Amino acid sequence: MQRGNNDNIQTKITAGGTSRRTFLTGMGVALSSSLACAWAQSTAPALPLKNLGLEHLDIVVPDTAASAKFYMRVFKTKLHQQPFQGSIRYFILLGDLPANRQVGYVAIGAAGNRPTSIGHYCSLAERYDRTGMAKEIEAAGYKSAQGGFGMWPDPDGLELQLFQPPAGLVTAAVPSDLPVETNGLVTPLGVDHVMLNVKDIDASLPYYRLVYGRDVEGQRQANPQRLWLNLKADTRIGLQKAPAGVAPRIEHYCIKVAPFDRERVTARLKSIGAEVLASPDEPGVLRFLDDNKIMVELKPNM
Repeated sequence: MQRGNNDNIQTKITAGGTSRRTFLTGMGVALSSSLACAWAQSTAPALPLKNLGLEHLDIVVPDTAASAKFYMRVFKTKLHQQPFQGSIRYFILLGDLPANRQVGYVAIGAAGNRPTSIGHYCSLAERYDRTGMAKEIEAAGYKSAQGGFGMWPDPDGLELQLFQPPAGLVTAAVPSDLPVETNGLVTPLGVDHVMLNVKDIDASLPYYRLVYGRDVEGQRQANPQRLWLNLKADTRIGLQKAPAGVAPRIEHYCIKVAPFDRERVTARLKSIGAEVLASPDEPGVLRFLDDNKIMVELKPNM
């Protein structure tokens, strides 16, 4: 019976204009090609990354609900939430949520024993080989990713999270039931940049060249001392010398937004408790401190 089935298959292949030998040869070529592709990926260097730009960041605050309410008065968007380690983690979406959930966001987590701050930022990569990257990072004398969330510390301990698409909003995050403003001041379009205050730009640069490659480097600025790393999706990382006596940190983040009336938005920000700051070093942005004194910038997308 089995032989009869095989004969039928062979007859059908031959009748279709393909000999059995040609068919099996083709199958072998396809299999070899797949194996070669898999081998190439396993032996390819993990670094530098083929980055796809910045995706999200998180802030850690004493009261996540209060912070979420503040940001929903700033951004005209949707709020999601997720139970997380005994608290509620909120997500300010930086665009519409598509079916594949690939959207940027600002996550708001409970600080616990940590100081109020911007906790980490996230880049996407065309290919993210965590094991391979760890070997290359450690061989260069740097620390590898910490914990289950894979936070990569730079020489100053500033944390980068990496994902390979599909990534986006975590599936556990659902539309929030927190009562919030639904008609914020500006429409968010995505992350524009993060500014990292580092001890020494020259000391940090070899690490960032290892991770992102040399081709992302922009020109240096003198006042303040700053170097931009230009990533994909029109996003950037700024390396800036930390002021004397100030510990390295993620100093601020900037969100691309739809064009807005600067005078009106400035007045409204002040009315909800934000402290609006001058930004002579970045004249195109509107800079302010949020309800927890975290520095934020709004950049109109022209």
